[in-house]
Amino acid sequence: MNYKILITGAGGYIGSVAAYLLLQKGYEVVALDNFSTGFHGPLDLMKEKFGERIRYYEVNLLENLSPIFDKEKNIAAVLHYAANCSVNESMENPVKYFSNNACATQNFLTYVLKNGIKNIVFSSTCAVYGEAKSVPIDEKHPTNPTNPYGASKRMIEQILEWYSRLKDLKYVALRYFNVCGATDDSEIGDSKKPSVHLMQNAVRGALGIEPFQLTCGKFETPDGTPIRDYVNVVDLNEAHILALNYLLNGGKSEVINLGTGDGNSVMEIIKKVEEVTGKKIEVKQGEARKGEYAKMIASTEKAKNILKWSPHHSLQDSVKTLVAWYTKHPHGWEK
Repeated sequence: MNYKILITGAGGYIGSVAAYLLLQKGYEVVALDNFSTGFHGPLDLMKEKFGERIRYYEVNLLENLSPIFDKEKNIAAVLHYAANCSVNESMENPVKYFSNNACATQNFLTYVLKNGIKNIVFSSTCAVYGEAKSVPIDEKHPTNPTNPYGASKRMIEQILEWYSRLKDLKYVALRYFNVCGATDDSEIGDSKKPSVHLMQNAVRGALGIEPFQLTCGKFETPDGTPIRDYVNVVDLNEAHILALNYLLNGGKSEVINLGTGDGNSVMEIIKKVEEVTGKKIEVKQGEARKGEYAKMIASTEKAKNILKWSPHHSLQDSVKTLVAWYTKHPHGWEK
């Protein structure tokens, strides 16, 4: 059965890859974005390729969403990606994060519930954990966010927990770690300038698109730079699709980490980009981001057990697809 899936944040990096994969698998997609950080470009490309199987609407999730839900009946499930997602920005402008993430989601969910939609996959983050007490981090690790971005995502998880108990809304909250790569055909990639993601910015630096700057402080790690778990954007979205099918087949609400179970430091990622591109990156120290921590690596057992998911792309695969993406689109989508 070809389900109709609603995707919020569908013009953004991860959401646009999700829409592309779903369309390739035969689903119908209703895409929402306010285009404050997302782009029309990937959605226009998908309309050219897939026609009326994708329809997109420019809308803010804080607004009246009735016209869209009145028009788009029989939505089977929601993939909710829409959010602001810069840790540093959230420390400087917390109001934006609590409004655009938590409050907008609450407004959106009132329409989801009103229209009888019972299944939602939520794009959460490892930032809900805060500083790791031990690694790898499993889903039972205490949640103690150290920045408003992580706090806003944890608030949404708690809203979903209550709606699951009281309103029969079934959800899977996917807490993911650091996202990298582009689609395997390099048609859809990260367009933010600069990206909030290290590997993307390192590739842009290696290709001479934009100077690269380190934005991390010093940490107690072997090379002094933070260690993160880097998961490929296609693998990540395959997990979202597995979570959709899990819910549509009667699965119960869950919180699940998405990562590789392995960690790499900032300097190791820079070296991998240099190795793949054959280019030396001039590394300059920029202003250190606020609200960061030393080490985050996911436990992936729950994803394997419940979703039957494991990542298939290597770091090298992710770098190669990004190189191809930025070679085609050095400045990302035009609009």
